[in-house]
Amino acid sequence: MTWFNRLKDYSKQQTDKLLNRYLTQIPSGIWRECPRCHSRFYYRRFGNFDVCPECGYGFRLTARKRLRMLTKDAVEWDADLVTKDPLSFPGYSEKLQRAQKITKLNESVWTGLALLDKRSVALGIMDPYFIMGSLGMITGEKLARLFERATLHELPVILFTASGGARMQEGIHSLMQMSKVTAAVNRHRQAGLLYIVVLTDPTTGGVTASFAMEADITIAEPKALIGFAGRRVIEQTVKQKLPADFQSAEQLQKNGFVDEIVPREHLTEELKLLLDMNQSNAWRANHDK
Repeated sequence: MTWFNRLKDYSKQQTDKLLNRYLTQIPSGIWRECPRCHSRFYYRRFGNFDVCPECGYGFRLTARKRLRMLTKDAVEWDADLVTKDPLSFPGYSEKLQRAQKITKLNESVWTGLALLDKRSVALGIMDPYFIMGSLGMITGEKLARLFERATLHELPVILFTASGGARMQEGIHSLMQMSKVTAAVNRHRQAGLLYIVVLTDPTTGGVTASFAMEADITIAEPKALIGFAGRRVIEQTVKQKLPADFQSAEQLQKNGFVDEIVPREHLTEELKLLLDMNQSNAWRANHDK
């Protein structure tokens, strides 16, 4: 049977060579893999919303791409604010330049005035591709100004969060942004104005511990990771295995931290509906006076 084994080995070698030749001719990006369910699918099944066709997980988006999905009518605020390097942290300036080139933003959040169904809203969109959407000095300043302008002009705020937490390269300057933005959120609330947050993958760290959990209405995208500390850190601390759905949007909704989970393709219509309801309630309140 030696001749048969040699023939089998030869056939396998030729098959592998042929397969490798064809694989190198396939353009990159044709096949996608979902980081949640790990299914692989042809890129045309991805659709216009970058959603896994198998499990519904929404892939991470840049702030500008999400803005295009929401509305065509928007004006950016504070685009001239640029992050400095207050601690002269090694490699930080280069990292900022790379992030600015990738995202076409000066910071990890886009803020501005937008029209949704002809209704004006103060809109904020955090970008997970800008140093993991981390909360730095200018991010905090832009978000605080977003709420302050909304309070001044009596506008509702819609904020899309996506963050790995406070930016370590800015030290205490970064941590102080949690309280600064929270104070602006409270002034907006005291004025009787609506704040809607949409928690996207990932929303973690200091962002979760502050303004991401202070909204009047909390929406999350399916399968989004939402939490404070990482799973591994918590497991090492409590010395036990955590559930598979730990820190998922679905688990947070089950425990009352999220009001509703909305698929990305229905999100714009849901936001318009909530704005309509809010305006109707505001009209009734003023009419009753």
